[in-house]
Amino acid sequence: MASLAAPISNDVKKIWDKWNLRSFVILSLTLQAFLILFAPLRKRTSSKWVTVPMWLAYLLADWAANFGIGVIASSQMKTDQGSPENGNLLAFWAPFLLLHLGGPDTIIAIAMEDNALWPRHLLGLIFQAVAALYVFGMQFSHQNKLLWPTLLLFVPGLVKYGERIRALYLASLETLKDTVFPVQEPALDYAKYMDEYSSRKAAHLPIKLEITEGRSSDSKNVTYRLGEGDIDTIKLVEGAHHLFQISMGLIIDLVFNYHQRNESRAYFNRLTPEDAFTSIATELNFMYEALYTKAYVVHSRRGHVQRATSFIAVCIALVIFYRLEKHGFHRFDVRVTYSLLFGAIVLDSIALLMLILSDWTIAVAYKFCNKYRVVTDIMKKYLEFKRSWRPTTLEWTRKILFRRWCESVSGFSFIDYSLRECGRVVRPVDRFGIFYLYRFLGHLYLEIIRFFGLSSLKYQRDELKYRSSKRLDENLWNFIFDELKKKSLEVGDLNNPEIARKIFSSQGDYWVLKKYEMHLEYRKYNDLVNRFDRVGYDRRVLMWHIATEMCYYRVDTGNAGEHGEFSKTLSDYMLYLLIMQPALMYSVAGIGQKRFRDTVAEAKKFFRKRELGSDVKLDEACCKLLDVDIAIKPGDFQVDGSKSVLFDACNLANQLMEFGDSKWELISTVWVDLLSYAASHCRADSHAQLLTRGGELVTFVWLLMARFGIQEVIPEMEDIQIRKVAATAKLIMEKQPDVFKTNFIV
Repeated sequence: MASLAAPISNDVKKIWDKWNLRSFVILSLTLQAFLILFAPLRKRTSSKWVTVPMWLAYLLADWAANFGIGVIASSQMKTDQGSPENGNLLAFWAPFLLLHLGGPDTIIAIAMEDNALWPRHLLGLIFQAVAALYVFGMQFSHQNKLLWPTLLLFVPGLVKYGERIRALYLASLETLKDTVFPVQEPALDYAKYMDEYSSRKAAHLPIKLEITEGRSSDSKNVTYRLGEGDIDTIKLVEGAHHLFQISMGLIIDLVFNYHQRNESRAYFNRLTPEDAFTSIATELNFMYEALYTKAYVVHSRRGHVQRATSFIAVCIALVIFYRLEKHGFHRFDVRVTYSLLFGAIVLDSIALLMLILSDWTIAVAYKFCNKYRVVTDIMKKYLEFKRSWRPTTLEWTRKILFRRWCESVSGFSFIDYSLRECGRVVRPVDRFGIFYLYRFLGHLYLEIIRFFGLSSLKYQRDELKYRSSKRLDENLWNFIFDELKKKSLEVGDLNNPEIARKIFSSQGDYWVLKKYEMHLEYRKYNDLVNRFDRVGYDRRVLMWHIATEMCYYRVDTGNAGEHGEFSKTLSDYMLYLLIMQPALMYSVAGIGQKRFRDTVAEAKKFFRKRELGSDVKLDEACCKLLDVDIAIKPGDFQVDGSKSVLFDACNLANQLMEFGDSKWELISTVWVDLLSYAASHCRADSHAQLLTRGGELVTFVWLLMARFGIQEVIPEMEDIQIRKVAATAKLIMEKQPDVFKTNFIV
């Protein structure tokens, strides 16, 4: 019986055996260079054309380095690797792969969950270090010309890998909790105090309890160092660095205590909207680098020493290798070795340059260099160059290399989406054209998705096709800042927790009425807001979005005014968050996805009956909707569990039209209120995750609210944290030789 032919020929096997290690070593070096150069783009763009390749490179980098070490280890038992000198050269590559497993400084994790996997990386370090030592042991001999360079490179390899594990450990949520909530020894030995109290009471000794109110000793010693003197760009970075260390507690759902809240409120009340934006952007940049890069490890004295040691070790290894006699080495392998050596030096040099130009370095260095005017002037010019809304001749360079977030606001239009999903109205002449084929393929794609239950692909397709993006307007930020500042002044020092709770939980109702309580048309505002009372957040957002679009396109879009543009931008942005950011909004979205689908289905049915499609202007479609007579409540006609709010939104739009030009100020105020509700009620770790996708405006609002002291009021805050004064109790035992006094904080 004839034997079966091998599926892979011997020639292919020989090529694989010869080039597999070399190709994977080159691939590993290429991935390291790609990650250190392009990983910072994660915080500057939300484009999937950047995030997806970054995700693939991150996963491939570890796999390629692990595979390479495994191939080197297995090759030590083979006798067909050429001369012994060339075997030594291949073993010399193992420490470089350990360096690559340490990863670049610019990325240690794709998501926050990766930080919790530091034990897995620690186990990987142990196994890979054992494999590398095995390779080194197999080549250990006095005839090995690369013995000392190989041993020398083990130091930076292990250090770099250890840095990555330590950075992951410090950025994990469990470590953050231990850091923010350290174990504190009780200031008072309560049991000893009560034993003394009970014994004296049992002896029928007179006891006098004095309670005096005043600031506790801790409160008297608190000084607020932020906001002193003139605030320039350097002090903004220094202040952001100080506040960032407090803000890390927000990620684990910690609320500020009285002193932290009072300090940040006093500081931000002094800032202009632009300075506040820069401060928050810098603070979020610190947060991103602490969670997803090696910043915690690198920006320390130990990190500086380790980095210098590693760099010197690689340079010495390069000098030794350069001076070695290359006889017995393959020419290509020598070139690969030089690439690894020079690559390690170049990558470390790039990392050093990034370290020098980082906000961390400026925040720390300013303390030592503030007396040197030349140095401070250079720092100020550099920080001015990095600021948003400051056009420069090198704007594209700033956007690619130096900006701290994407500086844009995404949008999603319900009317536009519904019309485009309807497609163009097919005329008889189009039934056999290219458009008909395109439409058929689109429907086929959607049917395949439905058949296999891949609904997530539908959302990905909608995001790529329908999501819009525009630069955040400075005036819009100023408006948001002013609205939240008014809320902060209303909340005050939380002397009235009930009002603070209502403002914190307002969804376009309480705060709007509070703002317009002195307005001449307050009754009309009250009737409008109360008519939509007790409406879920997801329904409220969808209704107000559709109503805003109808009002915006019903009139000439050029005459909507500044507040009209604010309303349209925030309206599209909030629908984008509700539909396309479910991971962020799940705590407030309710059944928003179903409600949106049902409303889209009703809108498509309405448009198709009137032969409206993607070739129809938006203002014409909005006019058709507004022409519908809504004499009877639309909800009375909904059957089969439909959650559509299309005609409820039409009703709301008609009521808003009655306000004339003043409606836009009302609508924009409602949208800021809805935005602030979402920002403060979404999970904090979801905000932190958004930092890896260019950041979002909602995260800026979240942190701004925290800085203004607009936060959830919990019973512990009412009881302890927000007290301006502390009661000191003195237990005095009279008629004793020694008066026993014990002070404690009530």
